[in-house]
Amino acid sequence: MNESEGITFKKSTLWKISTFVFAGLFIISLFTGGFRGQGSVTGGTIRDIPDIPTGIASVNAEDLVDDDPFMGNKNAPVTVIEFSDFQCPFCGRFRSETFDQIKKQYIDTGKVKFVFRDFPLTSIHPMAQKAAEAAECADDQGKFWEYHDLIFERQASLSINSLKQWGVELELNANDFNKCLDSGKYSSEVNKDASDAQGAGGQGTPFFIIGNQPVSGAQPFAAFQAAIESQL
Repeated sequence: MNESEGITFKKSTLWKISTFVFAGLFIISLFTGGFRGQGSVTGGTIRDIPDIPTGIASVNAEDLVDDDPFMGNKNAPVTVIEFSDFQCPFCGRFRSETFDQIKKQYIDTGKVKFVFRDFPLTSIHPMAQKAAEAAECADDQGKFWEYHDLIFERQASLSINSLKQWGVELELNANDFNKCLDSGKYSSEVNKDASDAQGAGGQGTPFFIIGNQPVSGAQPFAAFQAAIESQL
């Protein structure tokens, strides 16, 4: 056997072994729900949480409204829920590039009730949990949406001190706000939101339930428009 034949034989053997291994992994994937990705170009990285439900048969936004802040007509024909992370850049992109169009065309016209719920990806966004709690504390003083917008505008500057300073800028009662934030008053509320997001099939942020249709990622306005229009 000459040198070239020996090299050919080794490559062939390696190819057969690789094919066998890949086939085995493929068969395993059929029984385990496939290979999980680590995010997408439009959404935040999938949370490192075990036992995320798969094969969700159906969802209904009305069943997931809870008592969270909302915009629009409470009896609007379509309810949209956003499960969001204040430190997620894709959530910030949705706020800056898409939300205002949805508000103008559907929320302000009474066609959509838009509900905001928390889904902090704490394994990769260390300030997401406290930012969510801070927004809930601002809601106690009637300024959730103003605080919500400020956080997304200043994502790069998130810290406990900045969360408190932004409360001062919005003329919140500083003592009440700081006490609320420091005590963790809304930690369980934020955790419940995250649990509901997982239960509805959410694996990354932002995650939306539009009527009975789940939508993942910071999709362009046209994607939300199509989902809303199909249910009006």
